[in-house]
Parts: sequence; structure tokens; C-alpha cells
Amino acid sequence: MRKIINPYEPERNKCFGCSSSNPIGLHLTFYEDGEDVVTEWDPEFYMQGYLNVLHGGIQATLHDEIASWTVYTKLETAGVTRKIEINYLKAVYVNKGKITLRSKVLTQEERLATMYTRLLDCNGNLCSEGKVTYYIYPQKIAVARYNYPGIEAFFET
Repeated sequence: MRKIINPYEPERNKCFGCSSSNPIGLHLTFYEDGEDVVTEWDPEFYMQGYLNVLHGGIQATLHDEIASWTVYTKLETAGVTRKIEINYLKAVYVNKGKITLRSKVLTQEERLATMYTRLLDCNGNLCSEGKVTYYIYPQKIAVARYNYPGIEAFFET
């Protein structure tokens, strides 16, 4: 696996999913593993819905965030979420340890890309899966509007 660098300035980037400087954020970090983008994350107790169960909205956020990093690193551009479809298959317990999320490009047609995302519990059981569709921008627009820094900024040389 190869570590993906977050090239966005921590002072200005307060993204709930990936910013290291958002005090209430998820602080996700990402890796490239073949076709997949991967992250591991340890749920916090205060993110539960039902007792000891990770809130479904937090799970949807995790699916959306890893899909966006797939757009950055696999499609080499930026985009915005168009649609999220999540299938919740099993409870994700907040006291059982780290979970893993994986994402890969499922389809890309003109300006739309769909990622297949999976959330696995600490034992590798599939707990939720998603299809996250992004409206993707031509690189020139991604750079100008969304500060996309180019693919080389995401990896050490």
C-alpha cells in the first residue's frame, strides 16, 4: 500500500472527513492499494445512533469521503457528490475497534463517475456498501474552482 498525502492546507482546510485541523472531524488518512483507495478508522463512542452502533449518517459520510479521495487520486480531478446509495447490511459497533473502508471506480462516463465503496468491521465483515456518484470536473476547472493541486501532490516522489 502507498500512503496518500493530504495536500490541502490544514489552516484553511476544515473538511469534516479528512482535515487534521478540524477538532470535531474524522481525521481520515488514505492509502492506495491497487485499484482501491483504503482507510482505517476507529469509531468514537459519541458517534453512535442506537446504543453502541455507529450512526448511519456517519457511515454515509465515510462512504462519501472515501469516494472523493478516489476521484482525486484515481480520476485525477475534483468533483462533487451527485448521489449516494448505501446498503446497510450489519451493525457497526463503536466499541469493537477499527473499521476499514475501501473504494474503487465502478464506472466513468463523461462528467459522471460512480465509485463502489465498502465498510468492513474489525473482523473484515461487510457491514455497508455504497454506490457514490460524483459529478467530476475537467482538470482545468478542478484546479481553478476547487484548488485541485494535481496528482503529483498526493504521493511522495
